[in-house]
Amino acid sequence: MRMPITIDCNYIVPSFAAAYLIAESDRALFIENNTTHATPRLLQALKETGLQPEQVEYLIVTHIHLDHAGGTSKLLEACPNATVLAHPRAAPHLIDPTKLVTSAKQVYGVSAFETLYGDILPIDASRVRVMQDQEVLQFGSRSLKFIYTRGHANHHFCISDSESSGMFTGDSFGLAYPQLQKNGLFIFPSTSPTDFNPVEARLSIQKILDSGAKQAFLTHYGAIGNLEQAAAQLLTHLDFSENLLISATESNEPDSALEAFCQKRLNPYFQDLLTQRGLTESWDLIKMDLELNSAGIAHVARKRRLKK
Repeated sequence: MRMPITIDCNYIVPSFAAAYLIAESDRALFIENNTTHATPRLLQALKETGLQPEQVEYLIVTHIHLDHAGGTSKLLEACPNATVLAHPRAAPHLIDPTKLVTSAKQVYGVSAFETLYGDILPIDASRVRVMQDQEVLQFGSRSLKFIYTRGHANHHFCISDSESSGMFTGDSFGLAYPQLQKNGLFIFPSTSPTDFNPVEARLSIQKILDSGAKQAFLTHYGAIGNLEQAAAQLLTHLDFSENLLISATESNEPDSALEAFCQKRLNPYFQDLLTQRGLTESWDLIKMDLELNSAGIAHVARKRRLKK
């Protein structure tokens, strides 16, 4: 049995975003493709297994956020026999990434976008395969089951691997950076824009637990065990995030101030948690995630206000 290989994509900083390589005899696949800048790292990991790019059969993306899927077109170009496997809502944006790229450039600015993600090119539709909920792909000795997991993104799925008794969770089972694990497990959810849904996020966590997985392969970052303990932390933090969402929706703050409103409350919550665990030096590591989390909660609050 070959266990999945964790590849550090060196996205922003080391041990922040991972891709995974599964090799079966003379076949290989990647799960998560990070950005175009990570492609040489993925290909080097493949080479170290003794395989060639021509032997890669699948590139799987859990969802199309660019730190997960931005490098797909470049990696596909290097792997001429590979097919991209994606959620039905993700596939159109891989085939035509125009809206995705335009939106990201508006958020980050053109220069920062290019620094982070490089070129993201259209993928021929003939090389993209949509995977249905609960669909099983047989790959050598292992079965890979695709499980739709909303809450973080509506176009998100996880992949259960029979051989490793593991689940590739994308962003549906939180973020657990290695630097934060010095004094026991520390994991927290991603509520980043634009599809945060606390009800669906809880259901996704339960789906992962119900799968019987013994370990989770997180994109951010690496494999973790003790999924029950991880789920308990995630659910506690989701409760806080949902209460903050309700407060933001019902507040008298103008829409333009909701992001600051959320950040003013989310930051102290996590600063206290880091202090309790002796991890205050790691604040800078999660600061960007919390900014995105605040933006995601504020975004949903604005949408809820429109429905009133």
